[in-house]
Amino acid sequence: MNQYQNPYYVPTRRPRAWVNGTLIVLNILYFLYLELAGSSEDGYFMLQHGAMYGPFVLEGHEYYRLLTSMFMHFGIDHIVNNMLVLFVLGDNLERALGKVKYLLFYLICGVGANVISMLCEIPVGDWAVSAGASGAIFGVVGGLIYVVAVNKGRLEDLNSRQLLVMAAFSLYLGFTSTGVDNAAHVGGLVIGMILAALFYRKPKRPCRAAIWDV
Repeated sequence: MNQYQNPYYVPTRRPRAWVNGTLIVLNILYFLYLELAGSSEDGYFMLQHGAMYGPFVLEGHEYYRLLTSMFMHFGIDHIVNNMLVLFVLGDNLERALGKVKYLLFYLICGVGANVISMLCEIPVGDWAVSAGASGAIFGVVGGLIYVVAVNKGRLEDLNSRQLLVMAAFSLYLGFTSTGVDNAAHVGGLVIGMILAALFYRKPKRPCRAAIWDV
């Protein structure tokens, strides 16, 4: 555990969360590649380049799609919205969990959200081509809700009310809009809370002697 994982420590300058930054850069680079090679708003083109599609995973055993689709987005609005949220929130969770745990957390949330989405499509057989980092990002929100809660409602500049309002508003927009993978969003949120409970360890409050350097 380092000093920046301690919610009671107030640093003069926060360390860079380079894992979160790298994830953002990878999403942007792949988006630019897709735009240069074709169109990120063309469903068939996206399917050719790794987007999620249940039958291809279940029958064609193309399991890589569970991962590659996390770094693909349909159009500029899609990636801008997702990356802004990840930029604002991801750094906080990376500092709380640590770099390696955060990377594992992000990838498991994204893949898990895709699995849940696919399982929800099986009973109705209503398959859709899907892509986006939102399952993993909802996992980040869920993880932060847990971490903030166990730290008595605050972590760095975040508090429980902000996160709950953001999660509720995002879910509301998803359920009242078309073409949104709500199963992945809810799945990511729940997986994020569970993983945070497994990965995060609340640091002990420093004793008075440590605070005053006695």
